[in-house]
Amino acid sequence: MTGASLSPAQIQNRLTLSARWILRDHRPGDDGRCPICRVADCTAARTARGYLTGIGQPPPRPR
Repeated sequence: MTGASLSPAQIQNRLTLSARWILRDHRPGDDGRCPICRVADCTAARTARGYLTGIGQPPPRPR
């Protein structure tokens, strides 16, 4: 579907899923660094956490 035919709720749901996928993929390893970005403070994960917090859905805790 294109963005023009999605409702605001559908867009928010897709953004939420994307943010959760980013957090899963960019979860720090044992050394405390992002396995993709190879930095301690990953910009992608920080942005995803900020989005989820901003919409009132705190990010899931790491397992």
